[in-house]
Amino acid sequence: MHEATVVGIIGGQGWMGRSLGLSLLEQGILPPEQLIVSSRSVNAEVYRDWPEVRCVRDNHGLVERSDIIVLSVRPQDLASLDIAVGDKLVVSLLAMTSCQALAQQIGSRRLVRAMPNAAAEIRRAYFPWFATPEVGGADRRFVQALLESCGMAREVSAERDLDYLTALSGAGPAYPALLAQSLLDHARQNGIADDMAREAVMQTLVGGCLLLERLETDPGEMVERLIAYDGTTAKGLQTMIDEGMERVVHRGLEAAYAAARAPGKA
Repeated sequence: MHEATVVGIIGGQGWMGRSLGLSLLEQGILPPEQLIVSSRSVNAEVYRDWPEVRCVRDNHGLVERSDIIVLSVRPQDLASLDIAVGDKLVVSLLAMTSCQALAQQIGSRRLVRAMPNAAAEIRRAYFPWFATPEVGGADRRFVQALLESCGMAREVSAERDLDYLTALSGAGPAYPALLAQSLLDHARQNGIADDMAREAVMQTLVGGCLLLERLETDPGEMVERLIAYDGTTAKGLQTMIDEGMERVVHRGLEAAYAAARAPGKA
């Protein structure tokens, strides 16, 4: 990373700002004296193990003292951010907010848009990010190190790709949670005790995903292999496919993608 670079996180005590700030400190990527965080209500307990971290309420002071600013606020709060950052590098974690909209609001054209998900809290996030042409090579390397402190980071070449990945990976645990809820409800309806149903569902989903990750195989190949085996799982899979599971998932992703491309709409 840049030597002696000061990072300021606006919203540094919210769930994402906190996850990013703590991971930078825990991994030694940034010394505590080079981190400033702001929030509406300062809670020093979040950074109690790093007393050198400066926790402030004043965003103007944070911007003035920082070399790189991370925006970790809700998209609807952007309009109320009365800051002028000059030509400093800004990393935005806001959904539904284009680089053009960011530049109009804060002034800088050295912009990076990144889309985290909730798994950042356990350092397993997927962080796609997009940079404007004004962001140089050294800044891009800094951003990569900054974001992958919370998991995996990957630069995309087009802003529309980031919008799509906002709908896909930005959902974090939402889609697995929906599947888990459906499986759990069905198990309960069939008389399985709640604690056992929950164990079975969570171990099936978590264990299955970890196995897919380790095998590094195409998920479609796994589905085809299990259907070809023609056992109980094959009957369940084929019925879900025939009933249009793929169509429903695609429609959901299209709806989320449309929202990601529509500033100001949820």
